[in-house]
Amino acid sequence: MNTIKRTAGGRIILKRPSLARIVLNGTVAALILLTAWGYFTIDTKGIALVEAARQTLRYLGVMFGAPWAVASHWGLPQDAGSVQTFFTACRQIVITLALAFLTTLIGGFVALVLGLFAARNLTNDKVSNAIKGLLSVIRAVPTVLWVLIFAIGAGLGAEAAVIGMSFHTIGHLLKAYSESFEELDEGVLEALRASGATWLQIVFQAVLPSSASYLLSWTFIRFEINFAVAVAMGAAAGAGGIGYELYMSSGYYFDMHELGYITYLIIFIALVMEVIAVGLKKRYHVHD
Repeated sequence: MNTIKRTAGGRIILKRPSLARIVLNGTVAALILLTAWGYFTIDTKGIALVEAARQTLRYLGVMFGAPWAVASHWGLPQDAGSVQTFFTACRQIVITLALAFLTTLIGGFVALVLGLFAARNLTNDKVSNAIKGLLSVIRAVPTVLWVLIFAIGAGLGAEAAVIGMSFHTIGHLLKAYSESFEELDEGVLEALRASGATWLQIVFQAVLPSSASYLLSWTFIRFEINFAVAVAMGAAAGAGGIGYELYMSSGYYFDMHELGYITYLIIFIALVMEVIAVGLKKRYHVHD
C-alpha cells in the first residue's frame, strides 16, 4: 500500500513502502493470525479455564503464605527439626551454586582465550568470523539440549550438566568478551605495535587491564544466569542440588508448602547475588 503525504504547499506525494517495511508488516500480520488461530484451536482437554485460574491463585497463596519443608522429603528422620531441615536445604543450595561456579569458571576461561582471537582488532577477519560463526551456532542451541546431548555419553548427572552448561556459557561470554576487546582505542594498539610490542605484550599490558572491569561484570552476570540454569538442570538432568528437590516437591510429592519453601530460598540467593553484583559495579565503576 502506498503512503500518502501532503506537503506544506498542499501537494500530495505517494511514497511506495520499502521491501523491509513490507516484510516487517507481513511478519507482524502472520504472527497475529497464528496467535489468533492458536488461541481458538487450542485443545484445553476439557479444562475449565476460570476454575483452573482460581486453583492456581489458591496454590500460589499456599506456596507463599505458608511455606515449610517436610524432613522426610530431604532424607531426614521424620522427627528432624526445622533447623536440621534448613541446613540440609542450604547444602543443596551450595551444590547448585557449585555447579554454576564451576560452569562459569570453565566457560569464562575458554571464552577469554577464544575472545582474544575473535576480536577483530587483535586478529584477522577470517579467524574472527570463523570463531564467531561457530560460537553463534553453539549459542543458538538451548542449554538443556546441550546437556541432554552430553548425557548420552556421560549419563544423566552433574557431569553432563556442567559440560552442557559450559558450552552455552562459552558462546555467551565469548560474544561479550570479544566486543569488550574491540572497544579498545585503536590508537593505543597502533602505538604499542609501532614500539615493537608483541601480541602477548599487547594483550597483557593493554587489552586485559583496560577490559578487566567489563570482564568481571559480564562474568558475574553469567554466573547469575548459570545459577538459574543449574536449578533447572537439577531436575532435567538429574544434576542434584536444590533444583532436584524443587522437582521432587512439585512433581512427586506435590507439596505446595515445600514448593514455596524452596522458592523462597532460591529468591533469597538470587537477591544476595544481585546485591553482590551491584557492589562490584560500584567498586570497579562498571557501566552496563
